[in-house]
Amino acid sequence: MKTKYKILVHLIFWFYIVNQSVANTYFAMAGKVEATSYLYQDVFWTTFLNFLAFYTIYFCLPFLFRYKYKVLSVVFGLLIFIATTAIRLPLDYGFWKYIMCLPEKDLIIQSSWMWNEFRMVFITGIYSILIHFTISWFDSQKLKAELLNQTKTSELALLRSQINPHFLFNTLNNIYSLVYKKSDDAPEALMKLSSIMRYTLYDSNADKVLLSKEVEYLKSFIELQQLRFKPDNFVKFNITGDTEGFTIAPMIFIPFVENAFKHGSKKVDSPGIIITLNVDDKKTIFEVMNFVTTEEKSNKDTVGGIGLQNVKRRLELLYKDKYKISLSQPENQYIVKLEIDNK
Repeated sequence: MKTKYKILVHLIFWFYIVNQSVANTYFAMAGKVEATSYLYQDVFWTTFLNFLAFYTIYFCLPFLFRYKYKVLSVVFGLLIFIATTAIRLPLDYGFWKYIMCLPEKDLIIQSSWMWNEFRMVFITGIYSILIHFTISWFDSQKLKAELLNQTKTSELALLRSQINPHFLFNTLNNIYSLVYKKSDDAPEALMKLSSIMRYTLYDSNADKVLLSKEVEYLKSFIELQQLRFKPDNFVKFNITGDTEGFTIAPMIFIPFVENAFKHGSKKVDSPGIIITLNVDDKKTIFEVMNFVTTEEKSNKDTVGGIGLQNVKRRLELLYKDKYKISLSQPENQYIVKLEIDNK
C-alpha cells in the first residue's frame, strides 16, 4: 500500500475516534448529559493518551513476530499492554493533579480507575493490531503480485530465448545443406533468414504483436523451408477471415510448423503439410496437419524437444483459460489444433 493511503487510513481512524470522544460534548450541548467544566479537557487528554497507546503498540508489533515461538510473542504482547497501562496511569494522574489542579479527593487511585486505564489500552491496542494487519496484508498482496509478474516476465523471456536458438539451429542446418549442394537458392534463403531474424530480434520481444505480422513471418519461414522440397506446393497455407486488427503472442505458431517439417513424411503426394488459419471476432483457430508413415508415427510419440513444451507453457502464462490445444493422430496423419479467444 502506498504511503499516502496508509496515512489516509490512520487519519480516517483518528477522525472516527475523536468523533466518538466528542460525542459526549454534543450531548452536553444538547442538554442530554450533565455538562462539566472538564469535559473538553477530558476529551483532549483521553485522545492524547489513546494516541500514545495506539502507536506504542503499533510500532512494537513488527518486533513481536520475529520470535520463532508464538507463545513468546503472546507473552511479550501482554507485557507491552501492561507496560503501556503502567505508563498511562501516572501520566493521567499527573495531568489532572498538576495541570488541571483537581482536588485530592477526586484523585484517589482505585481498582476501577486502573481497570479503566487497562481497558482503554486494550481497546486501543485491538484497533492498532487490526489496522497494522490490514496494511500488512495489502502490502503482502502487492508484493506477491509484483513477484508473480516478475516471475512471469522472466519465465517468458527464458522461453523466448529457448525458442529462438532452436529455430535458428534448424534453419542454419537447412541453409548449410543448400550451400553444400551449391544451390542457386542459397542467397535467397539467406535473405529470408535475415528478414526472419529481424522479426525475432525486434518484434518478438513484445507480449503481443499484430496477427498480420505474425502471418508474414510464418509465410517467410514456410518459404524458407520450402526451398528444401520439390514440388513447390508441398505446403498449403489457407487463411480464412481478416487478420487485421488482431494481436497474438509472437512466435506462438512457429513450433507447430517446425514440428510438421521435422517429423512429417516427405514421401507423400503434395501437399504434405496443410496449415489453416481461421480468424473471426470470437476466436483465432490455427491448425497444422502433416502426414506420417507408421514408422514415423511411432517415432514421433517418443520425440522430445523444447519447442512444443515451451509453446504450451507460454500459452498458459499469456492466455491461461483463454486457449485450447488439441493433438490428434488419425490414420497416417498428425494434427495440431490451437484455439485462442479474441475477447
